[in-house]
Amino acid sequence: MILVKSPAELETMREAGRITALALRIVGEAVRPGITTAELDAMAEAAILAERARPAFKGYHGFPATLCTSVDGEVVHGIPGPRVLREGQILSVDCGAIVDGYYGDSARTFAVGAIADEPKRLMDATQAALVAGIARCQPGLRLYDISAAVQEVAESAGFSVVREYVGHGIGRAMHEDPQIPNYGRAGTGPVLKSGMVFAIEPMVNAGAPDVHSLDDGWTVVTTDGRPSAHFEHTVAVTENGPLVLTVE
Repeated sequence: MILVKSPAELETMREAGRITALALRIVGEAVRPGITTAELDAMAEAAILAERARPAFKGYHGFPATLCTSVDGEVVHGIPGPRVLREGQILSVDCGAIVDGYYGDSARTFAVGAIADEPKRLMDATQAALVAGIARCQPGLRLYDISAAVQEVAESAGFSVVREYVGHGIGRAMHEDPQIPNYGRAGTGPVLKSGMVFAIEPMVNAGAPDVHSLDDGWTVVTTDGRPSAHFEHTVAVTENGPLVLTVE
């Protein structure tokens, strides 16, 4: 069942989204060669707590940190630690915040210093795929219109979408119905209604779509070792069109 949020609930989720976006901006401004992912994690946690919110990921099913930090061929769920970032890498950062029981969830991929052409094109295509998916968050359209839009943009750029991990509904739980794959057939799926809220999150690989998990039980990596990018926003369907909640 896809839950529909009231205007009051959307306002609370907008605040959770604002704080999530704030933390991601602070992290993005700090990304540089020589910094550790643990240092970035501490910055994000401090920013969220200073706004009297709670980190959404820390403790979620036992996850140990505020951020997911995934480098190069790591797709999602990388655990922050002593790893030092190096020039030329890309870093995907996933972050969430809770305000009065409601979640915000967003992700961005950052360049660490100067990067090569392929990861730059990958990041641009993934962000464009997110924009295309958001544009389909309109009452009367179908859920997999979002999925098809993401897939079309990513694959037309020569990249592949991850199939094992998906976007999702969000509200008083981080993961609500429905699941939102980054591939699908336009014109199918449930009809979108005003008040539905989705975390749309293209995960796009430079090479093949295949992924697997590492022994830490969290980190998901590309099987071929090629880079992956991840962008995400929490978006409400409204009568006036898509409303992105994870912005400052």
